[in-house]
Amino acid sequence: MSPATAAPARAPRPRGPLGHRPFRRLAAGRALVYCANAMAPVVLAFAVLDASGSATALGLVVGARSVANVALLPAGGVLADRIRRTLVLRGSALAACGAQTAIALSVLLGVTSLPLLTVLSVLNGALAALSLPASAALTPQTVPAGLIRPAGALMRMGTNLGMIAGVSLGGAVAAGCGAGWGLACSAAAFGAAAWCFLAVRTGPARPPGPAPARTRPLRELRAGWREFTARRWVWIVVGQFMVVNAVVAGGVQVLGPAVADATFGRGVWGAVLAAQMAGALLGGVFAARSRARRILLVGVAAVAVEALPLVVLARGGGALLLGAAMFANGIALEQFGVAWDVSLQENIPADRLARVYSYDALGSFVALPVGEMAAGPVAAHAGTSGALLGGAALVVCVTAAALCSAQVRSLTAAPPVTRSARPVRPAQPAQLA
Repeated sequence: MSPATAAPARAPRPRGPLGHRPFRRLAAGRALVYCANAMAPVVLAFAVLDASGSATALGLVVGARSVANVALLPAGGVLADRIRRTLVLRGSALAACGAQTAIALSVLLGVTSLPLLTVLSVLNGALAALSLPASAALTPQTVPAGLIRPAGALMRMGTNLGMIAGVSLGGAVAAGCGAGWGLACSAAAFGAAAWCFLAVRTGPARPPGPAPARTRPLRELRAGWREFTARRWVWIVVGQFMVVNAVVAGGVQVLGPAVADATFGRGVWGAVLAAQMAGALLGGVFAARSRARRILLVGVAAVAVEALPLVVLARGGGALLLGAAMFANGIALEQFGVAWDVSLQENIPADRLARVYSYDALGSFVALPVGEMAAGPVAAHAGTSGALLGGAALVVCVTAAALCSAQVRSLTAAPPVTRSARPVRPAQPAQLA
């Protein structure tokens, strides 16, 4: 056939997020990091109790990790916006692997101590703070712009699977083989994550043009804060979750086990929590297939479902009804999670996205200890049922307040890519990370 009569070349079929190797490796590495971070507290609790036999000591070690994590989140955002995010992920995963290996060896060799466990736990919390903004902000650099929504949904499904696997594996290994081997498994997961991150190659986060002059870290923190506060919908939703997370932490994580102990038992309580994660997986499927444009409105409204398990707990609805409520809650929260990631990734400049994520995490997590510590005294004063119902009412009220914002209601997402659409090419050519 002559060139003049040759059939025209077919346009390449658009690929989904999993068709892009950088996204696959980032998703696998991030799922392994979440698996390791979910496994670590379970096995660390056994290690601390074996070493001290004290619940107070356990609270000290776990609390020290949380404080380090929250305190260093803004620094993690600055670091991820100053240097390549792939380097941050690789370095933090390798360092976490080393720290977990050190804890595991100290337990297996019988030379552990409470100060050592506390120091290494603080180190792990700091490393998690450094990696979280980088991993969240890197996702849009691994797929074309039109695939950000399904990529976000798949990423969250992977992290949910990682957390389910981490909690299950950590408990099984610690119970069957001992806390030391559970910590070793956590270290291995961090090492596998670092190996996945080695293969992630992305384009630059900055727009084309000359690189901006370096500024001081404090100035970059202030620039990230200005970016965070410049959009009303960002800080309104973070304020909503500051309250919601505190209420849920106190109601589900503190009062929930007490209700379970008095009614259907601890074993069933674990199944109830697993139902929430199963709902999150199904919710991720729904979010990936969604064609809604005002996804932030849908996601923020779905947060009201957080009140449902609190009401069931307060009214003593039983394990089956509570499991159904937690399942529905998991579905609803994934609608918000994907909507939130897409909204940030499409509207925040890429070179400042990690810092905005760090302030988002800081605002969302900072009230968790307050909710956990206040749950007991509130329940002692108002009764467990009254505390849970009051928390449910507070969740509904702050969600309604967030929906009063015109920016929250009107923000639209880019239309997702369809099979008939031509593939969207990245704005910058890929280069070695």
